Amino acid sequence: MKYMRQFGIILGVTCVGEMIKYFVPLPIPGSIYGLVLMLVLLTTKIIKIEQVKEVGEFLIEIMPLMFIPAAVGLLTSWKQLQSILVPVVIITVVTTFVVMIVTGKVTDSLLQSGGKEEMKHGSDGSEFGDDRNRH
Repeated sequence: MKYMRQFGIILGVTCVGEMIKYFVPLPIPGSIYGLVLMLVLLTTKIIKIEQVKEVGEFLIEIMPLMFIPAAVGLLTSWKQLQSILVPVVIITVVTTFVVMIVTGKVTDSLLQSGGKEEMKHGSDGSEFGDDRNRH
């Protein structure tokens, strides 16, 4: 029952994202609105991570299966894709590397800023200079 509730929360947020798409006149997919909404709900603690953690991890684990319909769609539209294959491959390779570089830089900066905070407060959250090393 816990998994059904977690899945229901994720589906509900996704559904609200799809509804937002119809009211906001921007060319953004409803799934992106849903992801942003889920991020806001998680960061504001309206939805706690424990309420969606197990199903979220499951969905991430099976994510490669979700690409099968898209790959089949590419195969069925091969004739239309053939004429623009070189630009699509170049764009795909370039954007893949850009995403990897940006993700690496953001992760690196987050780890560095998190490391500075840990150095300041210690791993247990207490200030250095206290009596934690004196027993």
